[in-house]
Amino acid sequence: MCPLFPRENDSIHTLRREQMVYEQIKKRGVSDPLVISAMLKVPRHQFVPAKYADDAYKDGPLSIGEGQTISQPYVVGSMTSHLHLTPKSKVLEIGTGSGYQTAVLAEIAEKVYSVERIGTLLAQANQIFKKLDYTNIKTRLADGLGGWPEEAPFDAIIVTAAAVALPEKLINQLDIGGVMVIPIDRGMLNQQELVKVTKTAKGIETKTLYPVRFVPLLSDTIN
Repeated sequence: MCPLFPRENDSIHTLRREQMVYEQIKKRGVSDPLVISAMLKVPRHQFVPAKYADDAYKDGPLSIGEGQTISQPYVVGSMTSHLHLTPKSKVLEIGTGSGYQTAVLAEIAEKVYSVERIGTLLAQANQIFKKLDYTNIKTRLADGLGGWPEEAPFDAIIVTAAAVALPEKLINQLDIGGVMVIPIDRGMLNQQELVKVTKTAKGIETKTLYPVRFVPLLSDTIN
């Protein structure tokens, strides 16, 4: 049965979420069944300001306050798929933001550790995690560039803000065979590229994926 056909008792948000996944995610090449399943489950409209709830499933980013944004749904799905997560994965996220990406990770991975530097955003995200009963997410208010060394190594690391270079401290917290996906600001006319880093026994391998647009990755914690 086509998931876009209305069914009895379906909410409008459920239908919008299904349409988002099939039109914006699958049709653009994201095929990992775990990612698809996660994005069908996570109520994106819960992670945006109430005034934007009707726009939550549209094809684009949205403001979440404090100069930050919730990423375009396709970018969330694509970045997650490049991490090659399994139900046993241990993931580090740099930039909790609204918490939407965190929740998508938590639907797949065994444990998610998320670091945010803006206290108001982290408090809001933690309230939503509690409301939606996510018990496999741990968060921290801290400088994201420091990672979470006492919980390392991680099978995957995702960075949701643009760095000016590959952060050595984060690479050091990646397990052998692990993957990091991170936006890098190339410094040329504000050009940013999404980069996939794979850590091997011999070092790291990098692959540029596609152009992106993220807020900058900053250091110091603000309340």
